[in-house]
Amino acid sequence: MLRNAEKRIFSYLKNAYRGWFVDIGPVVGEADKIWTISLNSDSPKTPLVLLHGFGAGVGLWILNLDSFAENRPVYAIDILGFGRSSRPKFACDAMKAEGQLVASIEEWRREMKLNEMILLGHSMGGFLAASYAISHPDRVKHLILADPWGFPDKPADYGSKYNIPVWVRVLAFAMQPLNPLWAVRAAGPFGQWVVSKARPDIIRKYTTVVKEEELIPQYIHQCNAQTPAGESAFHSMMSGFGWAKHPMIHRMKDLDKDVPITMMYGSRSWVDRASGDSIKLSRIHSYVNIQVINGAGHHIYADRPEVFNRYVNDVCALSDGQKASGESIDNSTCEVTTTTTEEIATIATDAAAEKDAPVIETK
Repeated sequence: MLRNAEKRIFSYLKNAYRGWFVDIGPVVGEADKIWTISLNSDSPKTPLVLLHGFGAGVGLWILNLDSFAENRPVYAIDILGFGRSSRPKFACDAMKAEGQLVASIEEWRREMKLNEMILLGHSMGGFLAASYAISHPDRVKHLILADPWGFPDKPADYGSKYNIPVWVRVLAFAMQPLNPLWAVRAAGPFGQWVVSKARPDIIRKYTTVVKEEELIPQYIHQCNAQTPAGESAFHSMMSGFGWAKHPMIHRMKDLDKDVPITMMYGSRSWVDRASGDSIKLSRIHSYVNIQVINGAGHHIYADRPEVFNRYVNDVCALSDGQKASGESIDNSTCEVTTTTTEEIATIATDAAAEKDAPVIETK
């Protein structure tokens, strides 16, 4: 059912694509395989590799793939433990689970014989992309972090800071032992209905391209109705869903200074973009560019795909030594934006307005 839903989604692509399983061997399980799709793979330019967010899969890049593949090879993978990729049992320790996921990406790259790549990760995928770049800087020509999860420290007073009701905090504490998307599986055959009712905003993002309204919730449901392997790894790495046990903000100092970084945030996202400002200020001898996409929430690739696609393509052109076609992304002219208390409150309010319920957050 997941395969059929994905094929129907990709029927809306304008360009031809290829999909296959890449055998990466015994990285976590005995014989792990990563589901991979590619477009324009014959292009000699540096490939763009896409890492999706939590609870998602390659199908949710449908609004971006055609644009990205106009001038270069594009590869999108279902991260190990998610989508159609193998679902091995990950370590329960946060750093070990993260290391296993990073190792699976590196083994995939070796099997694909990609010397270097432009690596783009959204949310959890951004967290893993940053971790990968720290471990394998010589393989990353440019690091693109799209509304990345897991960068800031968890605030000690996060309950009052974000106006979280006491009953919600109590419920969240009681549900800590459970995987984040347990409710989707508990709903059984009604899981697709749960997705549709809980996150109608996600469905609306795709209506301009995907004409079958039931297709996106069906795809998300099928991505998360199986054994929650990757979800368990995420559960091990997270601290209260919105934060990581080992925040990336403290580890970016270990990233090679020659790895350029572009960070993109949605102006209405719940993700705290102050981490990006801190990284820019600390890497004074490196390229760090910060873009904020107005009107976009956490899913910036789907909220404002035309703007997101242009920014990504401009980064890729810059990586190739070409002039960007759209707005300037010159690091020397990119202003540093600081997040004030009032802005954080606004972001939290906007996130609530979008009804981004964490039970099926496809970060």
